[in-house]
Amino acid sequence: MKPDRVRGHLDALILAVLDGEPLHGYAVIEALQVRSGGELELPTGTIYPALRRLERAKWISGVWSTVGGRRRRTYQLTRAGRHELGVSRTEWREFHRVIDAVLGEGPCPAIR
Repeated sequence: MKPDRVRGHLDALILAVLDGEPLHGYAVIEALQVRSGGELELPTGTIYPALRRLERAKWISGVWSTVGGRRRRTYQLTRAGRHELGVSRTEWREFHRVIDAVLGEGPCPAIR
């Protein structure tokens, strides 16, 4: 799936993979790939700016650590991030319902 297909949904996708446990940036990319069955292959140039944006919005918080001599930032959801994820999930369900009603199979009802 092309990265531009997730435009407008990236923040919610990142919040969702951070819902289970804190992850460092590359682990976020891996989690998106795994949870999407390999369909989402998003470049670091897409994910890292989004993580910084989410941190500025206070939806995630990050802490630096050193692992194997390398520094990395691990992110976790904040209370505000959990709330936003709930809002995003509700909005997605409504969006999916409406779009499926239009794109779903079958003839379009006649308009009078």
